[in-house]
Amino acid sequence: MDWREWTDADAARVIRVPELDADKYSRGVLGVLTGSTTFPGAAVLGVEAAARTGVGMIRYLGDDRPAQLVLQRRPEVVTAEGRVQAWLIGSGMDDDALHERAEVLDDALASGLPVVLDAGALDLARHAEHPEKLILTPHARELARLLTAVGVDASPDEVREDATTWARRACDELGATVLLKGATTHVADPMNRAYTVSGATSWLATAGTGDVLGGVIGALAATSSGAALADVAATGALLHASAALTASRGGPIAALDVAESLPAAVASRIGPSPAAS
Repeated sequence: MDWREWTDADAARVIRVPELDADKYSRGVLGVLTGSTTFPGAAVLGVEAAARTGVGMIRYLGDDRPAQLVLQRRPEVVTAEGRVQAWLIGSGMDDDALHERAEVLDDALASGLPVVLDAGALDLARHAEHPEKLILTPHARELARLLTAVGVDASPDEVREDATTWARRACDELGATVLLKGATTHVADPMNRAYTVSGATSWLATAGTGDVLGGVIGALAATSSGAALADVAATGALLHASAALTASRGGPIAALDVAESLPAAVASRIGPSPAAS
């Protein structure tokens, strides 16, 4: 398999700029099931990132405590069920949250819509009805644990040392698109697409930035109907890395800094807006 670096030009083909007559539904609606009473901040970060990447509406369906914090930060978020074009699931969810939201989780995974599975929900990929609709976003430890669960011996150190092999192996074993986070991000899918995204700042190694990445990819999955999920995932990683560089300017960053820099990262990869043309 040949791996190639994902470029700004590639990303520009995935990002959808809304037409002048667009509405919130035509722009895409993202369903979000993240966070928990124990880890409520993950919900705030993912929703913030999705909103700033560009999506028509966000439906947040997680626990009450994170829902309150999400609405304080983003009052435009809707907390009622309804139609969506994609799902973001798992960031900051502990076992209690997964159990309490089991019905919504099952419906999302059975919907046939694109689903970004992160963190606490990664194990759901093992029994998913539509694995081809999944984007998994593990780091090395999570991928090693997931592979071990399906009978493949792998350690986090082995995954880090040979990311190309293990990202591909996970894709083959699970039938899903796999985005393996690291200094260089690796994206592989069942159709033998294989991309790398490099150039991220090492300051990204801080709490919450993975939650931000999930929100970026979720927004792109909701807005980029028809795009291959590997292309969506790689574009998300590229925008995430770009936003981090803008926020950092060579110095430390926090996760919200990255989210707040996403509009500039998107804008730099698209042409003038319809209103300006």
